[in-house]
Amino acid sequence: MSIEISARSRDATLSDEERKVLTATLIGTTIEWYDFFVYAQAAGLVFGALFFAPMNANNPLLAQIVSFATLGLSFLFRPLGAIVCGHLGDRFGRKNMLVVTLLLMGAATALVGLLPTYAQIGAWAPALLILLRILQGFSAGGEWGGAALMAVESAPRDKRSFFGSFPQIGTPLGMILATGVLWALTASLGKQAMIEWGWRIPFLLSILLIVVGIVIRRTVEESPVFLAMQRRHKESSAPLRELMRNHSKEILRTALIFMANNAAGYILIAFIISYGTNTLKMPSEQLLLIGTLAAVSWFIFTLLGGILGDKIGRVRCFQIGYGLMVLWAVPMWFLIDSKNLLLFFVSAVGLTIALGLSYGPQAALYAELFPAKVRYSGVSIGYALGAILGGAFAPMIAQWIIGTYGQSWRVGVYIAVLSLISLITVSTIRDPQGVDLNVNDAGG
Repeated sequence: MSIEISARSRDATLSDEERKVLTATLIGTTIEWYDFFVYAQAAGLVFGALFFAPMNANNPLLAQIVSFATLGLSFLFRPLGAIVCGHLGDRFGRKNMLVVTLLLMGAATALVGLLPTYAQIGAWAPALLILLRILQGFSAGGEWGGAALMAVESAPRDKRSFFGSFPQIGTPLGMILATGVLWALTASLGKQAMIEWGWRIPFLLSILLIVVGIVIRRTVEESPVFLAMQRRHKESSAPLRELMRNHSKEILRTALIFMANNAAGYILIAFIISYGTNTLKMPSEQLLLIGTLAAVSWFIFTLLGGILGDKIGRVRCFQIGYGLMVLWAVPMWFLIDSKNLLLFFVSAVGLTIALGLSYGPQAALYAELFPAKVRYSGVSIGYALGAILGGAFAPMIAQWIIGTYGQSWRVGVYIAVLSLISLITVSTIRDPQGVDLNVNDAGG
């Protein structure tokens, strides 16, 4: 009989350890993504002027594109973080790597808040900014896989998607924190003070959040699946090599499934507020408030996606989410271009519905596609590659589309095409819902 926690029958109550796992994965990923999104928002609002000043003086559009490019550059280092942290997580456990990735992300984020600008140290400023962004990308590459597996591998069999939605809702909660802090600071300090020094505060606040996250994560027990694997002495001597040799198909599919969600997510996170502020000349503090409220909707529908993943299946939930995204990707831009704040909000909320339903069941689906001994590496690398194909350069591509064609609905076509690819890919999977996570052959 499997000793896995997920073999238990349905129980309406959660154990103390399960509550601790859910709290630790939720708070940890919320802090991690707060760090990531503060950078994304700052890249859209102030980094072009502060770190690429000569370019901004001659060609503001190009400076904004380059600023977004630094956002995308870090995604190229996510696979490296996924490979290193995934390999170590498969060999030595999920828990330790979660603490390490949180420390790396927090240190890089706090140092961004201390960076001199171009006006102070010249070309060293963007160089150091890019270096710290690379460290953020490396950390993010290892973070998600560990948090997802801690949640899913600690879940009852019939609640895996719900448990797996907790690290997922850390993403919109991180956005709520990031946009909320930026909105409060912009409203209280004013735009000029934010450009001069106020932008540093959200980065420095990360220090306090990291301390809280590490304290909570260190109280959590190791994943029961990993402990069971250790007791059976089935650790692989070279899990990464085995992963690439035997599970490359699953890596490709997980990357393509995540691609559209990540691209649309970064359009919401990093681009539409910048577009509304810089192109449509709408008030930035009101748009940041809209972004914060939209993130609340994203949180709700991500949690709903996790619940539905257990009830109707992971694949079906993905299909509904991506179907909605294909239909909404183009019309939303006509609402945005109206310059009406209410319609702007409706467009963002409509996108979050599709985002949430195609994000909530992701952790459970990915965990069930890979065997235990390569699972951390598999889900992390698939997630990282999907982020490169999707969100890495989505804001930059969107900015280029607007600058070249002057028609925002073309950005919607770009997202719709990616969504169609992700929809087709997830539809090729036989839903692995309920497989035994202890065994060394996973569903696909």
